[in-house]
Amino acid sequence: MSQETKRFDVIVVGAGISGVSAACHLQQHCPKKSYAILEARDAIGGTWDLFRYPGIRSDSDMFTLGFGFRPWRGAKAIADGPAIKKYVSETAEEYDIVDRIRFRRRVQSMQWSSARSLWRLIVAHDDGEEIYEASFVISAAGYYRYSSGYAPTFPGSDDFKGDIIHPQNWPEDYDYAGKRIVVIGSGATAVTLVPALAQTARHVTMLQRSPSYYFSMPAVSGMSKFLSRFLPGGVAHSIMRWQRVILQQISFKFARANPKKMAKNLIKFTREKLPPDFDVKTHFTPEYNPWEQRLCVVPDDDLFDAITSGAASVVTDTISKFDSTGVVLSSGETLPADLIVTATGLELQTFGGADIVVDGALVRPGDTLTYKGLMFDGVPNLVSVFGYTNASWTLRADLVNAYACRLINYLDEHGYSSVTPINEDQSMAREPFLDFSSGYVTRAAARLPKQGAREPWRHPQDYFRDVKNLRFAALEDGVLRFDSAPQKQSDAAFAKAAQTA
Repeated sequence: MSQETKRFDVIVVGAGISGVSAACHLQQHCPKKSYAILEARDAIGGTWDLFRYPGIRSDSDMFTLGFGFRPWRGAKAIADGPAIKKYVSETAEEYDIVDRIRFRRRVQSMQWSSARSLWRLIVAHDDGEEIYEASFVISAAGYYRYSSGYAPTFPGSDDFKGDIIHPQNWPEDYDYAGKRIVVIGSGATAVTLVPALAQTARHVTMLQRSPSYYFSMPAVSGMSKFLSRFLPGGVAHSIMRWQRVILQQISFKFARANPKKMAKNLIKFTREKLPPDFDVKTHFTPEYNPWEQRLCVVPDDDLFDAITSGAASVVTDTISKFDSTGVVLSSGETLPADLIVTATGLELQTFGGADIVVDGALVRPGDTLTYKGLMFDGVPNLVSVFGYTNASWTLRADLVNAYACRLINYLDEHGYSSVTPINEDQSMAREPFLDFSSGYVTRAAARLPKQGAREPWRHPQDYFRDVKNLRFAALEDGVLRFDSAPQKQSDAAFAKAAQTA
């Protein structure tokens, strides 16, 4: 018996913040298009449903992390994970998106046929395999592997008598009260965990191989509260959103232009938040320049307050091994622990881990060139949502999804069936997709798409440039190739070709 194929005009992969944004834009800008959202998990929210560790919160302000078309109305500019998940879920309900989501559908492969101008998606489900077809795909599956994070093997792990937990797999209702806890890492996850755990733990130690840069900001914006007293909510939100966008961009550009001065200011700020005798040089003076890795937000000085109170401490050293009692450092010191939290990072992946096949040829993401940071050389009718590393993710997700709708409508208006970025300069130098030195980026560099030496083969990491290039620039730019529908291939022939891919 042949398997029924489910057909839509557009498939969105992922029902997190990017996927919900994509669906809202499709409904607004492409109202006649049929679409479905394929979500591998059993709930809306993506990152904000997956992560359940203590203190989980945004590391971007909600004026810019919230959708541009549905302002964030919460009191906190730095919101906790459950509040963000609720916001995303309520947006999906308000825009009648929930019924379009097909949960527990993991896309295993996406196969393009130029003969049919269609994507064929092989999808794993509880009841077996399903087949979907669509003219256009928006991949909003995020940038990291959801099943497990990066967990290096530490010698002696089996000897440790306590618990070892990666934040990505935090057990529900885990009781850490009264425990001695070592958190390995100094990035955004560790900085979130340490003050949250310190509220009830016996003591928390943040063990870092090298320091990171931090900056503090109020969890609740005083300016937003002030504006809301005198202006309509939408106007106040718009002012706050643009204020934060401008500040983000200025801060990033200043850091790149004047790294030493920015580093000096950040370290001076940190020193002022800690006791006078604290060793800031050892524990809070990074060897890299600001924004070569993402700056970590410390809302309401919570990390600094935990350290100042003695509830938490920082140790800068490398790990020799674990033993039965805790972590043995290269210096010979042992950090006693009942719980070790390995906040060691993410495992990056593209397209939610799905294989991409174009006319029978497997596409290796690490060999491709990215077009405007959202499409790929030689891959038709596929837009992938990737946000910013130097600003809020959703700022770019909204722009990318609106751009995808422009493309879809342009195809219809001009009688085209496909659009493909084509790089005709094979000698163009290739650079890493992300100009970041963080471990989770460098580990995955070979697997990630590459950037070209010039536009449009770059992700600019610049909101204002993206507004110009994605919202207003002409679509026919000499790089995108638009094609009309060829002779249609039979379903049986396509299925046979897909099996051999």
